[in-house]
Amino acid sequence: MSDLAIKTVNLTKRYSGLWSKQPVDAVKNLNLEVHRGEIFGFLGPNGAGKTTTIKVLLGIIYPTEGEAYVLGKPAGDPKNHYKISYLPENPYFYDFMTGREILTFYAKLFGIPEPDRSKRVNELLDRVGLSRAADQPLRTYSKGMQQRIGLAQCLLNDPDLLILDEPTAGLDPIAHIDIRDMILDLRDQGKTLFISSHQLSDVERVCDRVAILNRGVMVQLGRIEELLAGGHVEVIADKVPDNVVEPIRQLGGKVSLHDGRLIVEQPDNGSVDRVIDIVRAAGGHIISVKPYRRSLEDLFVETIQGGRNV
Repeated sequence: MSDLAIKTVNLTKRYSGLWSKQPVDAVKNLNLEVHRGEIFGFLGPNGAGKTTTIKVLLGIIYPTEGEAYVLGKPAGDPKNHYKISYLPENPYFYDFMTGREILTFYAKLFGIPEPDRSKRVNELLDRVGLSRAADQPLRTYSKGMQQRIGLAQCLLNDPDLLILDEPTAGLDPIAHIDIRDMILDLRDQGKTLFISSHQLSDVERVCDRVAILNRGVMVQLGRIEELLAGGHVEVIADKVPDNVVEPIRQLGGKVSLHDGRLIVEQPDNGSVDRVIDIVRAAGGHIISVKPYRRSLEDLFVETIQGGRNV
């Protein structure tokens, strides 16, 4: 498992039912592999089992069945504590302390000595864009600033693995971009990032692979480009005669023709050029050709609403 940052084998976490005697599997037979140096998206609706899985990986709770390994050791192994960082969705800090004070406090807990401690704190404050606000109380920080100081705290111990829960939730557009760029930069440094998020556009932009959970079961897993394959191209044309409809349909496209205006949704399989040739040969005028790529949101909705494999 030297090339794996996270590995689970038939991981199951079962809870006793609150209102009935029937137990509930929050996570069921989860088999997951996260490679070192990748950004991995861990997705699912509320109640899918994401937080339960993260708690197992951090050693906060124990699995009912199966196994979980982090950085080559059983989940929760004390030897990994200095190699892992976790940023919850709503990080809590002592709000009477300043940004510099809170980072210094945690740096002391990690055993970072002076003068390295002060240097590390200053570097991270600058890295997350909080140098000017370093000596302001945390209670004056905005949501975005709270996320930034939380990320700085996660980086104090220079971890090999970062587990981030909703790292861009509630941020303004500028903070969104800054955090996304920081996540990509951390991957370039060789870090592994395990991200749980409902911000699917962010996940699509930064993640190498994703897994989707539904009702405790993993229902999708793969590389972003593989999962999102299968887009289409929209062709709009004018002054098109009726006799083009059938030849285009034979190419697999969805065709609409009304008063000479043609709209075609054509699979992105190399047949678009043939559609254009047919239209032009019939005397039609091409108005636009627009590719439409399938989004991660499309895949997520199709998977969850369809209850695929659950």
